[in-house]
Amino acid sequence: MANKIVISADKCVGCGVCETTCPFGAISLKDGKAVVDMEKCRFCGSCVDVCGVKAITMQKEEVKDAVDKSLYSGVWVYAEQRHGEISSVVYELLNKGAELAKSLNVSLSAILIGSNISSKAQDLINRGADKVYVYDDPILAEFQDDPYSCILADLIEEEKPEIVLMGATNIGRSFASRVAAKIYTGLTADCMALEIDQETRNLMQTRPAFGGNIMATILTPRHRPQMATVRYKVFKEAPVQEGRKGEIINKTINAQTIINRTKFLGFFKDSSADVNISDADIIVSGGRGLGNPEGFKLIRELADLLGGAVGASRAAVDSDWIAYSHQVGQTGRTVAPKIYIACGISGQIQHMVGMSSSDIIIAINKDKDCPMMQTATYSLAGDLYEIIPAIINEIKKI
Repeated sequence: MANKIVISADKCVGCGVCETTCPFGAISLKDGKAVVDMEKCRFCGSCVDVCGVKAITMQKEEVKDAVDKSLYSGVWVYAEQRHGEISSVVYELLNKGAELAKSLNVSLSAILIGSNISSKAQDLINRGADKVYVYDDPILAEFQDDPYSCILADLIEEEKPEIVLMGATNIGRSFASRVAAKIYTGLTADCMALEIDQETRNLMQTRPAFGGNIMATILTPRHRPQMATVRYKVFKEAPVQEGRKGEIINKTINAQTIINRTKFLGFFKDSSADVNISDADIIVSGGRGLGNPEGFKLIRELADLLGGAVGASRAAVDSDWIAYSHQVGQTGRTVAPKIYIACGISGQIQHMVGMSSSDIIIAINKDKDCPMMQTATYSLAGDLYEIIPAIINEIKKI
């Protein structure tokens, strides 16, 4: 269904109230009657509410599906890998994918693309995949957008899955949009939750919106497949089921038809962070409350003693106190450690989105009423430059 604003010329008295009320400037008066610019209208309904003579109505129009949805079936997970190592977000997606597939009563498939990666197919089956499509070719040794997106788009058009999930990684964010554009479907990025509407079989894709201040649920009702990239650490990893049975489908590519507009020059690993905070069980994070970059020496000392990683708020990163690779939050890394220690972090919603799944949250802050202190499992109110050294001294006694 689609909305349409209709203005009855017979009822309209040209009072202009709707024109001044419309927040999008979509209504104007012409020859003493209100008219709507449908290019500007966002169907908020404010004009309907203020029209005293009931000249404005919002009507529903039936919209046909862009594709025959009955032809599409199955849930797919793109099994992202780099140099033969499958990203752990894939196992998280297989766990959620299995839940979605069960809800839809369809199969769960994984798509594995790379070079010398065929041996990893059984790992994906052990994690819940019913089928694994494998493209193993030397030309695919390094990830590049053009060839990878062409391969996946062609396979989607051939097999017609109902849902395609990818990790919201650097690769996923670059890759998924190209695939969606090629197959003319929608894409919801950075999802935090996925559920099925049983009546329509639509995938309800929930993600942060308006700077993380609200959570929006997005649908792709007229197109298939429904595509989404999903934040790391949002779902638990699928358990390993050794010896699980599944189907491995080996696919081949025609190198002559692969279009690649870029040349791979080399791979440089990010070494700015000693520990990948997304994988850490313990994270000690510092924020603006540290007061200066020297405060991260104390944060690092505590993290080292606990065998954890150093995190940071966006405010600390924006102040050039620490590298971006340590940033936790909506615009940084999503983490779910066993213990998250927030030092001098007030708890803006953008930061909370990235660490709220932590098992235990310990907050250290002078402001006992800030959001982080209110959310934390344990709150320590006071000067962090007194509290953290005291904690360090006690740990060293053990």
